[in-house]
Amino acid sequence: MLTAISPIDGRYASKTQVLSKYFSEYALIKYRVRVEIEYLLALIDTEIPQLAGLSEHRVQLKGIYDTFSHEDAESIKRIEKVTNHDVKAVEYHIKAKMTELGLDKYLEWVHFALTSQDINNTAVPWSIKEYLDEQYYPEIESVVTKLESLAHDYKGIPLLARTHGQAASPTTVGKEILVFVERLQDQLSLLKSVPIKAKFGGATGNYNAHKVTFPDIDWPSFGDKFVTVMGLKRSYYTTQISHYDDVAAISQNISRINTILIDLCRDMWTYISMDYFKQKLVENEVGSSAMPHKVNPIDFENAEGNLGMGNAIFGFLADKLPISRLQRDLTDSTVLRNIGVPFGHCTIAYKSLLKGLNKVILNKSKLNSDLESNWAVVAEAIQNILRREGYPKPYEALKALTRGNSKITKETITTFINELDVNDSIKQELKSISPHTYIGYF
Repeated sequence: MLTAISPIDGRYASKTQVLSKYFSEYALIKYRVRVEIEYLLALIDTEIPQLAGLSEHRVQLKGIYDTFSHEDAESIKRIEKVTNHDVKAVEYHIKAKMTELGLDKYLEWVHFALTSQDINNTAVPWSIKEYLDEQYYPEIESVVTKLESLAHDYKGIPLLARTHGQAASPTTVGKEILVFVERLQDQLSLLKSVPIKAKFGGATGNYNAHKVTFPDIDWPSFGDKFVTVMGLKRSYYTTQISHYDDVAAISQNISRINTILIDLCRDMWTYISMDYFKQKLVENEVGSSAMPHKVNPIDFENAEGNLGMGNAIFGFLADKLPISRLQRDLTDSTVLRNIGVPFGHCTIAYKSLLKGLNKVILNKSKLNSDLESNWAVVAEAIQNILRREGYPKPYEALKALTRGNSKITKETITTFINELDVNDSIKQELKSISPHTYIGYF
């Protein structure tokens, strides 16, 4: 796809092709047809007498959707060129299919009492829900699973921590990875709790046409039941369009997930630059066009860039979509067509991140040498034990010894301990502490 404008459909097309099932123009048309047919089938269930004879044709009606093809979508696009209205073109297509089935008598029940946004604001949430369930959750959970595996493999391996870029109390590699696991799991739990809603209530949300035509039917209850077919919830009070607060919440939640992953990418990039991690060599790959020795952390860099792109679009969607003038303006229509774009960047990013995580190799010798070069970090442990023993001003004593002193060694610490006015058992306790063992619980 060398002529594609967006890298999502060009350079990265092989990674994002699956999204076309949910967010392409073809997919949107297909979801609209699906909603229209399901609505017609639901009307049959209301036992409206005029639809009594249509019940025996359920399988044929479902077939209009089940056999929907690219040729059908092209036909709808040709109709749209005449109608200049995309949802009306879907209605006319379904009516043409019903005519072929000999169901002319029932044509005007297609799109009965609806506005186009009843279709769009049910079709799009349906596509989002199916995408999240079928693609997004498995993708992001594969990242979490990989991190859990690395955390298990690196459990208890001491790592010199860095606060403000300076050597700090040691931690472990496994625990630092678990930090990201917990953060991601928390956000995924929140994301899965967001109800995905459909707007289904007629021209301005009040079921006006439904009620005036069939006043004895409880249309709000009908709508509630109808959207559950898609696994959605109905927004009870709406204007002509969805309020999109749920789409905003989903966008913001995924943006938080991506921000956590950006944090991870930057940490991994930094650890690689510090030689704490090396990367598996891939034969014939080139790290630099000028410097043959380089093995760049390109997977983490690619992931970080795409996560940022996704978040920029998610941010705009969350800010824009919940706002509409009075009962409706059309700005949501063109904006909502971009819903698949940030998901595309997510897919690219998650795949790159996984590739990077699968290539890293822990460099234990570098971890150990850095720990051995930073004996000053045990000062925290020593001064707290001295506090326990009632030793006068232990913090100040350790500060005088270590602050700004880059030459603190095991011998320096041992000499300091030997000169303390404490009993031998306390001195032995203090000498047992090292940067390699002072790692707390995790």
